Amino acid sequence: MDAALEASTMRKVYIRLLPFAIICYILAYIDRINSSFAALTMRGDLNMSAADFGFAVGTFYWAYFLFEVPSNVIMEKVGARIWIARIMITWGIFATATAFVTGSTSFGIMRFLLGMGEAGFFPGLILYFTYWFPARHHARIVSGFLVGLPIAVAVGAPVSTGLMSLHGLFGLKGWQIMYIAEGLPTIVLGVVCYFVMTNKPEQATFLTQPEKDWLASKLATERKAKDAVRVYSMLESMWNPKVLLLALNYLGIVTASLGMLFFIPQIIKSLGHSDNMTVGWLTMIPYICGGIALIVWGRLSDRMNERRWHLLVACLLSTGGLVLAGLTMGTWWAMVGMSLAAMGFYGSKGPFFAMPSMFLSGTALAAGYAWINSIGNLGGFFGPWWIGVMKDLTGSYSGGLYGLALLSFVSAVVCALFLHIPDPATGKAPTLAPAQ
Repeated sequence: MDAALEASTMRKVYIRLLPFAIICYILAYIDRINSSFAALTMRGDLNMSAADFGFAVGTFYWAYFLFEVPSNVIMEKVGARIWIARIMITWGIFATATAFVTGSTSFGIMRFLLGMGEAGFFPGLILYFTYWFPARHHARIVSGFLVGLPIAVAVGAPVSTGLMSLHGLFGLKGWQIMYIAEGLPTIVLGVVCYFVMTNKPEQATFLTQPEKDWLASKLATERKAKDAVRVYSMLESMWNPKVLLLALNYLGIVTASLGMLFFIPQIIKSLGHSDNMTVGWLTMIPYICGGIALIVWGRLSDRMNERRWHLLVACLLSTGGLVLAGLTMGTWWAMVGMSLAAMGFYGSKGPFFAMPSMFLSGTALAAGYAWINSIGNLGGFFGPWWIGVMKDLTGSYSGGLYGLALLSFVSAVVCALFLHIPDPATGKAPTLAPAQ
């Protein structure tokens, strides 16, 4: 009876929450990374060097760092329904307004405002999933949600470059058309979000009363198991050594991931493809590979009830891929290296974001997720800036990729030596045996 009740409940929850969350994340990430495609012509139009562009595009992540924790704590208090809708409408407005920047300074300011508007969206939804999904579903739901990330890059690449080909329409440049066409749908979806999201299982009209009771009881039992070990305050969670080590691991992998992401269209163009549309299609390849790895890693991590070693293998794979790309820059082997790196970047997401909820709950979990994400996303500033500086200094992207590989390797070391987090249900570290 319990097994059938669990199956029916979780099937409804997955169907109700996951597709809409993926669509929201796709739009969020397209608005965040479309500057990498705009740069194909925007840099020349606004007279920005690679370093200027990398610095300006990275100011987004300083705003993330400053506003992420307050945003997530507010969401935990007022509910996801109104707060996620507010976030989407705000960032949609700033994403659209980016079409009207006039240089590196105004571009950097608009990127900062975009980061301020979007702050709390990603950790907010990760936190939201803990209100609905028992622990054994955490890596799968995070991986399923984050599949929107490589989809956003894979789909956004040809869409963004295709919109840029409309150069001259309404007297606008191609990159201006792209920003407007990709920003407005986010505002619309933000309004829809207010009417679609449900804050807690107890309020779900799509579940029967027995299903509501089972899910609420299951989640309450898991929370008691964590609280019996230790209850952390919001401030305690932010200075907890495990949280800081998770943030350090995430900083390395995000710096490497976003450093590659914001310059991959320009790296592919340097292989000899001058047509922007072709660059857009080729950019899909590494992120299709990343999307497949994301799903596979998440399912394996949940099936084995194991997080740490799945994360370690992903970090090592990204390190090796970046080294291969740097060694073979100028050849198609660089594309193979970047594809392997993308598999590592995205394969790490599911097991990683299942780890904080193993020892935090409530407001502490809200603050912990946001703190980890805000520190990690500082890599979104340093990664593109580093790649841009090395390109200007050496004329090649190889040196920048080696630096990113070193950071990814540091993440692997942190994982291997320090990220030992016992299972709160047993008090023991999860093993590599498949869960029954």
